[in-house]
Amino acid sequence: MSGVWVFKNGVVRLVENPPGNEANARRKVLVHIPTNEAITSYAQLERKLAGQGWERYYDDPDLLQFHKRSSVDLISLPRNFAQFKLVNMYDIVVKNRNIFEVRDM
Repeated sequence: MSGVWVFKNGVVRLVENPPGNEANARRKVLVHIPTNEAITSYAQLERKLAGQGWERYYDDPDLLQFHKRSSVDLISLPRNFAQFKLVNMYDIVVKNRNIFEVRDM
């Protein structure tokens, strides 16, 4: 169970999915700018990253990791695409400026 504890009029209660919570926020999507494609799978993301010079690491079975030889950057993503969160999207955007962006769905 997740939510926010609210103290009001001397009473504390748990409010599940309060306004402004990520669950109620607009859904975000990672977009490949040159093709204007929304990234919907890791296979698609891996192809786009490979086109930018990123190589896949296979060391950690719990993560998908990508490294670029020309830099010290490492992108680490959860193995399950369903766990791909906003922080992962922005990690990719910061390391690939002008190639990816996060948009409202």
